[in-house]
Formats: sequence, structure tokens, C-alpha cells
Amino acid sequence: MAEAPSPASSRGSWKGMQTRFLLAVGSTFLFLELLFLGDISYLYGTEFHQSSRYHNLNLLYVDYDQGVVGQSVSGAYGVLQADSFPTVEKRSIQQYPQPGDVREAVCHGDYWGAIYALPDASKNLAAALDKGDSTPVTLIYVWNEARYPVIARSVLYSNLEILVQTTRSMYYENNAASVFQSANFSNPTTANTFLDPIKAGKINIQPTAQGARTFYNTVSIILSIIMQFFFMMALNGISSHFDVFTKLSFWGNALIRICCSVCYTLVTSLSWSGAMWAFRESWDVNRNQLVLVWMTMWLFMHINFLFFDILTTFIPPAYLPLGVLTWVIINVTSVIAPFDLSPGFYHWGYAVPAHEVFQILTQIWGGGCNNQLYRALPILFMWWVVGILVVTLALRYRLNTALKAQNMMLEDEKKKQAEFFSSEESHRVLHSLPDINVYRPRTTIPAEALRNRRHTMQSIPLRQSAYGPSSPTLWI
Repeated sequence: MAEAPSPASSRGSWKGMQTRFLLAVGSTFLFLELLFLGDISYLYGTEFHQSSRYHNLNLLYVDYDQGVVGQSVSGAYGVLQADSFPTVEKRSIQQYPQPGDVREAVCHGDYWGAIYALPDASKNLAAALDKGDSTPVTLIYVWNEARYPVIARSVLYSNLEILVQTTRSMYYENNAASVFQSANFSNPTTANTFLDPIKAGKINIQPTAQGARTFYNTVSIILSIIMQFFFMMALNGISSHFDVFTKLSFWGNALIRICCSVCYTLVTSLSWSGAMWAFRESWDVNRNQLVLVWMTMWLFMHINFLFFDILTTFIPPAYLPLGVLTWVIINVTSVIAPFDLSPGFYHWGYAVPAHEVFQILTQIWGGGCNNQLYRALPILFMWWVVGILVVTLALRYRLNTALKAQNMMLEDEKKKQAEFFSSEESHRVLHSLPDINVYRPRTTIPAEALRNRRHTMQSIPLRQSAYGPSSPTLWI
């Protein structure tokens, strides 16, 4: 039984390695701190002083009234105008002849929202006050909640409501004196109309009020990415267990990985889309939109699968989790808020796959509004094509590295066999046997023993580099 090392020898061993140990721990400590600080700063930076950039959200205003109500809207914006309030851009009737044109401008994505005074709004309001009628609708505002639902609700909708309320105050300021002189306030309806003279109608192009909407551009994007990473790790482990890189040709391995990636991302994207569909509540989306979301997410997930195939090939295992984390943060940051509300530095995120995918999803959910396909599809297909080309090179690298590791291992085994047969001890043992023919099978090492023998120190890193990092898998 081996004796435990004495305390003196343990202290001596520690003195011999303490400098290198502390340097290794310290460098890792510093690297992780800087990495996580950088990632979280990048994420938080997109929201930093966000309210001071609300003016980058543009609202269309068209005055079809040409009266006191329309003037009150302009006056209200003059009071509210600030960096923390969306910019209201007044356009002429000639540019937008019909109210439907205003809705179309918002749907097209030219504006985040719009407000317009109805034709003859001031005359209708004056008539209601004279006749004792209820308040007519004088303003209409338009917005698309499917386009960044959280921002649409908290910034656009709330500020449009503030604009309407301020318009009411401006109406009192501009017209209260004349109304007092002519209106019959003994009529309760007239009094109520005067107390609430500005009534606004709402056009929400695609209501998106379900609770799960807060996850669409956050957790859902994260899950769609890391699911590809987990499967890639499992596929690497299975490939290593069965030595597929040395047993199959390049085209055989390529076919296996293509089939696995296509089938897995197809089913995973269907599950992702199906879960969104199952928890849609009263969200007005149809089966055609479900299929379009499925196909869009299939492309996105396959891009991420290719990315992780490349990452696990060329990134050392020790740095892989850090690379995955950074990739997830970059993608989520590109969709967590519109670039109109982010510092200009973040606009490079137009090239990130998640951003373009979310633009397509927004268009699908909005019934075709906010069409960004002219930019989104070329960027996504660029990622996909480049990914396929690089993965092809990565697979070739994997196979060559795996064959090199296998050859090194076989050469080592041959050297061990040669050393065994050339040793005097083996010569003496073999010739002292009564019948050497009986024991002849023992003079060679069985093939199974060759496979299970410990690899040499040189072949282990090569094999790990070929198959990449892996995770435990089922049924092996």
C-alpha cells in the first residue's frame, strides 16, 4: 500500500508550483472578469439613456381639418417637443390625400406612428357644442404594436395619448372663450362635450397584447441559439464515440452532418414556432403566418448550427463557453430594442442574423407591414452560404486531424509491440514455455486492446481538436 506524502514533501511540491498556479488562476480570473464586464456593458449600453433618444422615433401628422382642432395638435407638439418625446413630422394633404394613406405610411415602416385630424373635425365639434350632442371623434392615431411590442406600448402608445391630452389643453387655451359665449351649458351633454372636447380614435395595425410578447425578442432568441449549441456538442460526442471521422469518407461525414443539421433545425424551429402559436392567446395570427415563422426560424437556426460547427472546430474548448456567451449577447442586443433608440455604435448590428430574423418575424406578425426583406434576406443568406463554405473547410480539417491522431496512435502501438518482442524478458518467457504454439495468439496485442489502450500524449490533443468539445449523450 502506497504511503501518503509527508507534509514536508507536500509543502515542497506547493513551493515548486505556486508561482505558475497563481499566475494561471490570476490570468483566468482577470480574463473572465473582463469578458463578463464587456458582455454586460455591451448589453446595458443599448439601453443607456434610452429616453433621451425617443425623438428618433418619428410620428406622422396630417391636418385634414385645417381648423382649431388641427391647430391644437400642432400647438400641443410645440409644448411637448423634447429629446424624450417622439418627433412629430407634419406633412401636407397633397402628400397624403386620404386618411388611408397615413395608415399605409405607418404600415410601410416610414413612420413609427401617426396622428391626423379628421376632415371638418372643428366644425363637427362646434356643431356638437351648439346642439348639445356628444363629443365627436376628431383625431385618429395609428401605430403597429407588432413592431417591438414593448417599445410600441410603453413609448409610442403612451406618448400618443399624452399628445391627445395636451391637444385638449391647447383647445381650451385657443377656443374656450368663444365656446363660453355661445354654448348652452345648462344641457348636461353640452357640458360633458366641453369637458372632453377632443376624442381620439385608435388604429392598432396588429394588436399584440399577449403576455408572452415580452419574450419574443429576448428569451426566445436565446433559446433558439443555444439549442443548436447543445446539439452540436452532442453530435461531436457521438461522432467521437463511433470514430466516424476515421471510418467514413469526407462525403459520408458531410452527408451525416447535413442530414443531422437539417432535420434537427427543422424540428426545433417547428417546436419554437408551435410554442409561440400555442401561447398566442387572442393574438390574431393565422396558420399561414405560423408556417412563415417556421421557415424563417429554420433558416436562422441552421445558420447558428453552422456557426457552432465552425466554432467547435477552431476555438479551443477552454474558450468555447465564452465564445458562445458573447455570440448570444451580440444577437440578443441587436433585437432587444430598435436601433433608433440605441447609440450609433450599435448600428453595426444590422449585420447580425438575429436582427434581420426579427425584422422578418415582425413583418409576418404585422400582416406584411414594415417590409425589410430587401435587406434581411440577403444578409441571412450571406451568413448561410459563407457558413456552408467554412463548415466544408472545417470538416476537412476535422478529418485530417482525426487521421493524423489515429496514425500517431498506431505508430505508438507498433513501437510498444516492437519493444516487447525485442526485450530479453519477453524472449526468455516465450522460449521457456512447454509449447509455444499454444500461446502464440498472445504474442500479438488484440485489436480490441489497441482501441481501448490509452492514447499517447501527442494524439490526445489532436483527437480532441478533430472532434471538438462534446457533452454526455443518451444511449451510448
